[in-house]
Amino acid sequence: MVFKLSSQENLLSKIATGNGHGEDSPYFDGWKAYDSDPFHPEQNPHGVIQMGLAENQLCFDLIEDWLLDNQKASICTNEGVNEFKDIANFQDYHGLPEFRNAVAKFMAKVRGNRVTFNPDNIVMSGGATGAHETLAFCLADPGDAFLVPTPYYPGFDRDLRWRTGIQLLPVVCESSNNFKITREAMEAAYERAQEANIKVKGLLINNPSNPLGTVLDRETLRSIASFINEKNIHLVCDEIYAATVFNQPNFISVSEIIEEDIDVQCNTDLVHIVYSLSKDMGFPGFRVGIIYSYNDAVVSCARKMSSFGLVSTQTQYLIAAMLSDDEFVGRFVAESRKRLAKRHRVFTWGLSRAGIKYLKRSNAGLFLWMDLRQLLKDKTFEAEMVLWRVIIEEVKLNVSPGSSFHCSEPGWFRVCFANMDDETMQVALSRIEEFMLLRNVGSMVPVKRMLRQQSLNIGGLSRRFDERIMSPCLRSPHSPMPPSPLIRATN
Repeated sequence: MVFKLSSQENLLSKIATGNGHGEDSPYFDGWKAYDSDPFHPEQNPHGVIQMGLAENQLCFDLIEDWLLDNQKASICTNEGVNEFKDIANFQDYHGLPEFRNAVAKFMAKVRGNRVTFNPDNIVMSGGATGAHETLAFCLADPGDAFLVPTPYYPGFDRDLRWRTGIQLLPVVCESSNNFKITREAMEAAYERAQEANIKVKGLLINNPSNPLGTVLDRETLRSIASFINEKNIHLVCDEIYAATVFNQPNFISVSEIIEEDIDVQCNTDLVHIVYSLSKDMGFPGFRVGIIYSYNDAVVSCARKMSSFGLVSTQTQYLIAAMLSDDEFVGRFVAESRKRLAKRHRVFTWGLSRAGIKYLKRSNAGLFLWMDLRQLLKDKTFEAEMVLWRVIIEEVKLNVSPGSSFHCSEPGWFRVCFANMDDETMQVALSRIEEFMLLRNVGSMVPVKRMLRQQSLNIGGLSRRFDERIMSPCLRSPHSPMPPSPLIRATN
């Protein structure tokens, strides 16, 4: 006889029955809305366009060309099959030496070769997600806390908190100074933790910032290094968008500050960098995560923990060959920045035409921090959610509300622009413009009807919008992406 208990709480752990993963956030709800009604230019032209996923799909053609020219780099080809046995056999947790050497060299390359990285300080992990959790396990005990400047990536709540039991405490940053991280804000967050008898073990920063799309200046990085040194707490620097900086000012890594800046005194044992190839190379599916720690004890512990989330040796072998090709890496990084700059310019021009503001300091990342405060009925997060539901359900764009990024002010939204082809982006801009036109005349009822009636050509753009928005000088200079715009919301 088969029967089931009425409650899973008697069978499963607190982790299994709790909501620590954070999937009840609007950030993930937007993905679900897309999954249930995904846009396709022919099969579903009125579906939801995925603008909530930070993927870099602008340079796949360069990767594909390299793969065709270097088939020996894969052990699953005729040219590479002779290496299959050695690569398929067990490897230690340190990773293939050629892989660690290539990653260290690439990390230096995208940071302008202003600093070098020691391959022996590199620990592999299953993506940046695994890297963050591993560091949390190494640095803090359950109940301890990390300070995190707001707004910050919603996945941090899952990556650092869910299984480790640590806390994330906000360092409140505001739009009045373009969300700059100040010493005063860090001190205030630290004091609040002290008053609540919470032990602060570290500060987590994201540079370049997700969701702001901005880089930290040298003065701010010096202030951060001084702060963590004085408090004797760790600094975890998420630098996974290092190579996506497409305009001035240049990216400055924390490694430059602690190694080269003579004005900064900092205990390097407190500093750890998280990196991956998910954003800079557009390889989220390869799950290549990196911990680079200046603390030998952390490296040793993290390497033992890495057995729970290693990068496959097949992936290591391929990546090592690709990143060791200096000519290709130089060409790829330069072209990626060029294409990101062009996409950013076209997209922001379209937003400005529609009367939408955004954070002007944005010069990095795969997204914009969009300012829709003027569209809120009230200056509340409840009003932000009402507006977000309209954008999801009526305009059919999955953008992410600022509240899911712990933003202290309602009305900000993150919108991703690099995870789609040119035609899909143009459809998105068309919808945004029509939406704003209708908002300006005070009518929301016709939005859904407007989208159904909208005349879209094969490229996904109405002739009227094509004439008004996409002048020849604004068209993307590179070859079209593969035709399908469908995006898998898995990262």
